[in-house]
Amino acid sequence: MTPTKPQKRPINGVLLLDKPIGLSSNTALQKARRLYRAEKAGHTGVLDPLASGLLPVCFGEATKFAQYLLDADKAYTATLKLGEATTTGDAEGEVIDTARSDISAAEFQAACTALTGDIRQVPPMFSALKHEGKPLYEYARKGIVIERKPRDITIYSIEITEFSAPKAVIDVRCSKGAYIRTLSEDIAKHIGTFAHLTGLRRTSTAGFNIAQTHTLEAIESQPENKRDNWLLPCDVLVQHLPRVELDGESVKKLRFGQAAPFAATDLPSNTPLRAYATDGEFIGLVEYFSHHQCLKVVRLMNTSAA
Repeated sequence: MTPTKPQKRPINGVLLLDKPIGLSSNTALQKARRLYRAEKAGHTGVLDPLASGLLPVCFGEATKFAQYLLDADKAYTATLKLGEATTTGDAEGEVIDTARSDISAAEFQAACTALTGDIRQVPPMFSALKHEGKPLYEYARKGIVIERKPRDITIYSIEITEFSAPKAVIDVRCSKGAYIRTLSEDIAKHIGTFAHLTGLRRTSTAGFNIAQTHTLEAIESQPENKRDNWLLPCDVLVQHLPRVELDGESVKKLRFGQAAPFAATDLPSNTPLRAYATDGEFIGLVEYFSHHQCLKVVRLMNTSAA
């Protein structure tokens, strides 16, 4: 007799998952989805299998707002091994070159300082960036190198938390689009040597931090009602946007896809806003148009699913 599959349910919210090492972001997502029996799920950016740490997972209506975390600043703890270059830029690759590893703390600090601020960075081949519909790492595994354009990124800070050459541990705060494996290689290049990552852990993104996360094992060990208590509301994904409260008539117009009159003196046109009903219910995202003094729908919660 074939066992019946657990029935899926229309659950909405955000789970702050502590992704383990060795799982892809999608595999971790699917495991969390099965544990919650969620009808719909998505994540907010990819963490490499080598990396662990904070991975916000969106269920149901929260998936509509997941893209707003892609632009968020992030923080990582990275462990480097100096003196060795690998094919992948991390410990999963083969060592392809070696150089001096007797780096002084002063040299390493100077390199970190030089790479702090607004910099240009070439994305690594072993990344999920797409080229003609396929991620770059698929080409890299076949030995094919695709030309990548440098990106403008910001490294807000690099704090050295441990240094005993050839090992170094750094805490990095950075903008979106930053690759820590490339940063580690560039730090080493500045010194005149090589480096690769032996560990990487994402510790924060968009105001969330690692202390708020739950592991897959912890989730599995809890009854379903306790698991649900760990879900954050959908609007946590857009807390950085200004909030507006709307009366019932305006809410009705927006839900019918119509513009709602709205006058504001302190908002520039095309401003995205978090919209709430007078009872505090999150309606969704709207956009303010100053010329017409109205709000138009960007993305609304499905009230029948919420």
